[in-house]
This record gives sequence, C-alpha cells and structure tokens, in this order.
Amino acid sequence: MQPVEIYTTPTCGFCHAAKRLLTTKGVSFTEISLAREPERRAEMMQRSDGGRTVPQIFVGSTHVGGCDDLFALDKAGKLDALLTA
Repeated sequence: MQPVEIYTTPTCGFCHAAKRLLTTKGVSFTEISLAREPERRAEMMQRSDGGRTVPQIFVGSTHVGGCDDLFALDKAGKLDALLTA
C-alpha cells in the first residue's frame, strides 16, 4: 500500500469527506494539519505546484489533488490501483 498524506484544516468539510473516503476504504494516512503546523503551508504549495486550498492529497509521490479529484479517481475505478501501485 502506498503511503498517503493529506494536508488539512479542522474546519474544512472537504477535508473531512476525503478522510472519510480513505477511512472507509481501510487506507491509513498521515494527516498534516495546517492549523497545528502553519509553517507547512509553503511545503504543501510547493509539492502541489501552487495548490493553496485544502485538502491536498498525495498517494506515494503522486499528487492526487483535492477532495473532488480523490472522489473522481474512486468513481473511475482508478483509486485502488493507485493505492496499491
């Protein structure tokens, strides 16, 4: 299983939805809370090629994007393959 990292904030509904999907699929992930570690926002933006919004989701070295992107991958049947690649 590929490592999954997700940059979040506590009040973001999209962050909660993305985490819920991953949890439902039995995927463990590392959550990077920008509320607790605001200095990591610059890191997030660099890794995501300028992404400013949360969540920003990474599966291994692949930048998935945000919540809508994660759900689109799952709906297209491509998320499981990415997670196990």
